[in-house]
Amino acid sequence: MDKKKILIIGGGYGGLKVALGLQRKLKVKADITLISKHDYHYQTTLLHKVAIGTLSDRKARIYYRKILDKNKVTFIKDKIKEILPTENAVIGNGGRYEYDYLVIGLGFKLDSFGIEGVYEHTYVLTSLNTALKLTKNIENKFKEFIHTKNPDDLHVIVCGTGFTGIEFAAELATQLDELCLICGIDRKIPKITCIGRSKQILPVFSKSLSNKAESKLKALGVDIISSAEVKEIQKHKVIIEKNGKLEEIIGNTILWSAGVKGSDIIENSIIPNKKGRIPVNEFLQCKEYENIYVVGDCALATSKDVIHAPTAQLSAQMGDYVAELLCAKLENKPFNHAFKFNHRGTVCSIGHTDGVGVVYHKNVNGEIAAFMKNTIENKWLFSIGGIKMVAKKGQFRYRSSN
Repeated sequence: MDKKKILIIGGGYGGLKVALGLQRKLKVKADITLISKHDYHYQTTLLHKVAIGTLSDRKARIYYRKILDKNKVTFIKDKIKEILPTENAVIGNGGRYEYDYLVIGLGFKLDSFGIEGVYEHTYVLTSLNTALKLTKNIENKFKEFIHTKNPDDLHVIVCGTGFTGIEFAAELATQLDELCLICGIDRKIPKITCIGRSKQILPVFSKSLSNKAESKLKALGVDIISSAEVKEIQKHKVIIEKNGKLEEIIGNTILWSAGVKGSDIIENSIIPNKKGRIPVNEFLQCKEYENIYVVGDCALATSKDVIHAPTAQLSAQMGDYVAELLCAKLENKPFNHAFKFNHRGTVCSIGHTDGVGVVYHKNVNGEIAAFMKNTIENKWLFSIGGIKMVAKKGQFRYRSSN
């Protein structure tokens, strides 16, 4: 019999887990290919550290060819342009790739919600490259302040009070003392403002936990504007509506972290989707095309046990599940259990040594939360590269690239 072709597009948490699961567990021969537009994987949950410079881009990169067995999984660096489900093929810049089974894990992109100026005037944290672009901007603004003397250059506005926005704001706030010292700037000049639509920051948490996080941010000097709707982004300002009145927030660095959606490649395909996310059944299977499975941010799960906000934890568990399912399918073994997400907890870091969160249904706070955050990141590294990967790339209490 011909070897089955398994094609995985996207090397994020879900796609990489599928590839590694098949590499470790599949007992029959198959043609397994992972395609990613980068040579490397990176932890999206740590992009805020890259953006501030407390995690170097070198340390953040985990190269696929170093963790994939080339005798079992073929890695191809290419950018996917089109999915052709009726032809069992995808098209990339490098050519056409055919498959018997397709796993889609193409990740996310920012959602502007139709607000004018978002794409033109804001920075985002959607990839390692966008984080590095923001790093360079912040570094230049502080270095050049001695010449510009423009306080607006040191005002950073964060649109969105979910995890990405809050972790970025907190990480930057913890570094302002040192940045000001290095550049000879009065510490009173830099400002950080977070703008959120919800009444509380981190709305996935309880009100008490959210209030703790807000108190920590304010203690770091971060201004928080809640219950405000962003109406427009202009070159150096954000126009908001609060209490029925329009206000202008002036600042020369604007981060957009107010929401994401699925992949444009999916959105433009013939596969039924909602904003680039594909509805899947309890087996993470595309309903219209049974040989297509979807993991991570591209999956719009409809089973009551599967519906959760997209997170790295959810993506990784989806990847493990699809790898197990495909192993059973190729080995002609029965496989009937539906995907069920095991929610172990969520932690939001407030700088390197502080945080808030929920771990196994218990609230955690302070250094314990920071420790749990590092443990979660290190557990992911261990799952893809063992103890050597943790020692080399791991997050620890007193380690940073600063």
